Amino acid sequence: MRVDVTNALEVPTTVHWHGMHLPAEMDGGPHQMVDPDATWSPEWDIDQQAATLWYHPHLHGETESHVARGLAGMFLIQDDVEQALPLPREYGVDDVPVIVQDTGFSDGGVRDGSQRGFAGRLGDELLVNGMRGPYLEVSDEVVRLRLLNASTARSYAFTWSDGRPVELIATDGGMLEASVELDLVMLSPGERAEVLVRVTPGERLVLRSEMTAEAAGMIGSIAAMNGRTDSFDVLELRAADELDASAEVPDQLAELPPVDAGEVAATRRFTLDGFEVNGHQMEMGRIDETVTVDTTERWVVENTSQMPHSFHVHDVQFRIASIDGSPPPPHLAGWKDTIFAAPETEFELILRFEDYADPDSPYMYHCHLLWHEDQGMMGQFAVVEPGSSATMTEGTTHHEH
Repeated sequence: MRVDVTNALEVPTTVHWHGMHLPAEMDGGPHQMVDPDATWSPEWDIDQQAATLWYHPHLHGETESHVARGLAGMFLIQDDVEQALPLPREYGVDDVPVIVQDTGFSDGGVRDGSQRGFAGRLGDELLVNGMRGPYLEVSDEVVRLRLLNASTARSYAFTWSDGRPVELIATDGGMLEASVELDLVMLSPGERAEVLVRVTPGERLVLRSEMTAEAAGMIGSIAAMNGRTDSFDVLELRAADELDASAEVPDQLAELPPVDAGEVAATRRFTLDGFEVNGHQMEMGRIDETVTVDTTERWVVENTSQMPHSFHVHDVQFRIASIDGSPPPPHLAGWKDTIFAAPETEFELILRFEDYADPDSPYMYHCHLLWHEDQGMMGQFAVVEPGSSATMTEGTTHHEH
């Protein structure tokens, strides 16, 4: 796989492949900076299961402002296992990307700055795939929607206007073992979900977001000030008077191995508080954690603050072993790369680090509320060969000219 990234802006930027398993020097993090008029051409082998991934800028200190201007898109991976399932897969017809961003507009229709809570930028309206007020003309009985929260701070609680269950089939890193019916699917910034919906001829159905303080784990008044009680229409489905038949969803979608926490090489703790991880803010020249390649680790992530955070790990898809000491619910039992960390919540994650070792190029872990990330709520880990140490210095940041 090769991608040519040409920067036509007047300022440096980066493009990160969120959810992708790849060498650190191809990751598109803050160390792979692309200068104005330069082209960066990363190459890597696709070696992971079918999933809905995405890409966005990752310039240290400026990620929120760059993503808020709209640079976000999906990266869809397919494999033989997923292709063998009788699922909708005609792109743009019954297999549809739904990239959701909130924004504000000036009187002249130009995207402008938005109100700011402690979560970050909060726009007063939505763009879906870059459009206002979108609708989808449906010609099949079953439609697959690939939902991406590409907002910088706002979380969404996706539900249907008529109250029917939301049928979830996949999360960040791929298929669930079986579909799960939920009242709502909540996505914090950076998270993805694939859902199925069955419609009837001539039906009109609206995908909505109805976020609540309870879902955010916050006090009502504070939640309201930070956009956690807002509601939006997201996408209207308009079914044709005659619909093509769709196959039934199989009982099993994928084989998920049990979460194995018994053979971990290391246990690490990550405390989220204020705009810091483990009491530190991001420094480009500092490696915070050193991981040995081809090992499994347990990462315990605890949000000790009264504000919500999220936690994203580059390079790997992980499994949630427990939330506050209990097994995860079925909709969180699959592969993930980003979690929503409500206030005073602890997650136990199991991560496997395979294939790529590079002592000079780090990966990131960080809060994916992007204003928090820009304030320094990010750290760096290097994956190295057994017995080796990380050697990166600040001078190893790469500029593509």
